[in-house]
Amino acid sequence: MTILVVGASGATGRLLVQNLLERGEHVRIVVRSIESLPDAVLQHKNLSVTVVSPLSLSETEMTKHVTGCKAVASCLGHNMTFKGVFAPPRRLVTDATRRLCKAIKTNRPAKPVKFVLMNTSGNSNPDLDEPISLAQKCVIGLVRALVPPHADNEAAADFLRTEIGQNNETIEWVAVRPDGLTDEDTATEIDVHPSPIRSAIFDAGEVSRINVASFMADLITEDHIWTKWKGRMPVIYNVTR
Repeated sequence: MTILVVGASGATGRLLVQNLLERGEHVRIVVRSIESLPDAVLQHKNLSVTVVSPLSLSETEMTKHVTGCKAVASCLGHNMTFKGVFAPPRRLVTDATRRLCKAIKTNRPAKPVKFVLMNTSGNSNPDLDEPISLAQKCVIGLVRALVPPHADNEAAADFLRTEIGQNNETIEWVAVRPDGLTDEDTATEIDVHPSPIRSAIFDAGEVSRINVASFMADLITEDHIWTKWKGRMPVIYNVTR
């Protein structure tokens, strides 16, 4: 299986790439920089690297990158600096998701391509009418108005929900919603739920980036896990003892 990963140089993206390579998959990555990627990954025989911003690719180039891919994973996000949060591109995740999906459709694959989007537990799933307290709605509303990356994450998931939908002939999707991200060295057991089981604002849980990467890799490579979660927005937490 060949998998395209965008955002592969990020803290979670590079762990996803490493996990997929360890499973014997062939991985293509499109990254703005390779500086954060370890040599063991960069020198792997199953890795193909293109150093460029995904949004700078032409439609023809984007289509070429997704050709032959059975899955596409996006770990794109905004750098948490003033420039990264407030400067263009403000719709990095949404625009990349839209363009990747268009490229997949252009290829007319014989079987639907899996699209896995890394999202956030702070984004609700309107399809499930998830209960949210008034206080959390107010805080999220402020964040949406004042912090462009949150609105970008919402719009990217909404694109998959409403424009790709549940019965698309060329694309199936999952939007993974991790709660508070932490850094750990090894993967551990996780809890996966259709909706948040705690407030992302006032009672956030934790999940390690390596666990997020492992779950995304499971979605891509394990058909029974994909079948369970396709067209949904699972929320993941570390299991606490």
